[in-house]
Formats: sequence, structure tokens, C-alpha cells
Amino acid sequence: MISHWDDRAWTRREQGHIAGEWQTLTGSDSVTVGARRLRIDPGKWSTPAHSEAFSEEIFFVLSGSGISWQDGHCYPVRSGDAIVHLAQETAHTLQAADQGLEVIAFGHRAYGGGTFLPRAGVSWLGPTWVRTGGEAEHPWALEAAAGSPKVGELEPRPRSIVNLDELEPTCEPRPAVGDAWRDLGTAAGSERTGINHSVGIPGLLSVAPHCHSAEEEIFVVLGGEGEALLYPRGSREPEAHPVRRGSVLCRPAGTRVSHSFRSGDDPLIYLGYGTREPNDIAYYPRSGKIAFRGVGVIGRIEPLDYWDGED
Repeated sequence: MISHWDDRAWTRREQGHIAGEWQTLTGSDSVTVGARRLRIDPGKWSTPAHSEAFSEEIFFVLSGSGISWQDGHCYPVRSGDAIVHLAQETAHTLQAADQGLEVIAFGHRAYGGGTFLPRAGVSWLGPTWVRTGGEAEHPWALEAAAGSPKVGELEPRPRSIVNLDELEPTCEPRPAVGDAWRDLGTAAGSERTGINHSVGIPGLLSVAPHCHSAEEEIFVVLGGEGEALLYPRGSREPEAHPVRRGSVLCRPAGTRVSHSFRSGDDPLIYLGYGTREPNDIAYYPRSGKIAFRGVGVIGRIEPLDYWDGED
């Protein structure tokens, strides 16, 4: 549930013009979504140019610079950028500049409807099919044989790429609760998922403790120090877990365990990524509030005995 990227193994992937190191940040801690950290070698590419049939992908640039290649168009990217790729839209990949490029890739874990015929060595998806196993080459090998994508003149960036510096923070502090956040996902046009960049206020909670019925969330700490607070169902006091740069908190839906962050002496800076589910219900146990998020309705129930009723 809570991990640190220093404890995660790196996997080297290299094929032709594609070269870099990959690290899962979530592993089996997340369910319907996941996050990976990529270090792309200088001048190399992250993956074959591709578009996803199901998954909406959001990339956040941690460091370095490079090019976002999208259907032959080339856009500059740099530290602090968020890049949104909708499902079944443009084919895309990343190329690192001379100093390399480090990104976090967030996306759905898709369980597709393809069919595999093990005896015939054929798989199909809808009206298309492909030979598998045997003499079939790995897709990355085929991509390497096709050569690296053509890099043309850099173009003005589309709406789907935004930088932290381009957005004004939103801050609505309340007693003991508050942080300043930038809604990168909405700004870049995401539809089924979202991502916020948040800066906590020292000593305060990031948000009121809450849990979700349908939405899954992943948090990655980028700077500062503080605590991740988990409120098990039936518990009066939270479990406090220290967090720092590289800490990852996974919050699958339906756990009934509420969560929040609290900044230390310095602001806690983190990314919050999650799904957008129209049937989601958020529960705030300290105040007894229930938010029916899909219809924009908030109600209140009688707080349980072990809560003081304060928000």
C-alpha cells in the first residue's frame, strides 16, 4: 500500500533506437491503474510509437527534456510537463534530449477482449488477427527494424501538453485542512483519469480524510516530508506513515480505509492520480458527509460514535 521507489527494481529494455530503464511504482498494490517510472537514454526513444485501444495515459516529466512525437508531429517537453494521450487517438512516443529524460507514466490496466488460439498460434482482436509464438517476432524487434521515427521541426505544443508554470494554483484552506493544487489532467484534456500536482501547507492535512467506493488513486511524493494518514474503519486514530520524495501510496477503491496527507515543517509536494468514475461515492467519516460525485450531491449522516464529528 505504501512503498518507496528506492526499493523497486529497475528493468533494462533496449531494442534498436529504443533504450532505457523501467521501474514499476505500484506493482500489485494497485488494481485497475498503475504507474511506471522511465529513464530514457540520451537521444533514444521510450517505446515503439503506439496508440492504446483502452488505456488513457498521462505522463509527467520529472527531469530532463526531449520530444513528444505524436503522429509525426514533434513537440518539445521539459521538466514539469504533463502529457495526456487519450485511448484510440494519436500514436505517440518520447525521445530524450542529450541529458536524458525521466518520466512517470500513469495508465489503466486493461483487460482486453482479445482471443488466443494456442494450437493455431493466432490471436485476434475484433476484425484483426496476428500470428503469435513460433517464428513471430517481438513487436519491439519489428519497430527497431522499421527504424526510429522521423524527427521534423518542433511545433507549438497542443493542449494535451501543459506545464506547471502555465497553471495558477488553486488553494481553498479550511481550519487544519488545505493545500495548493494544479489540475494538470483537466488542463491537458484528460477524460477518464486525472492528475493533480499538490503543495501542502506545513502542519496541515492535505484534504479531509476520505475514502472512495469506485475511484482508485495513486500518490507519488516529489518533495518535502510529511505523513500519510490512514484511518482504518472503526479506528479513532489514524495510522501515520512517514513519507518523502519517492514514496508511493496506492488507494484501491472500496477498501473503506480513509486517507489524507499531513505536511511536516516543509510543504509536502506530490502527484495525485486517479480514475473518474461517474458512480463514485466519497465518504468523509469525521464529518459523516457522503458525496455522490457523479451527480454532484453531498449529504450528511450521523457520525459514528468513534468520531468527534469535526471536519
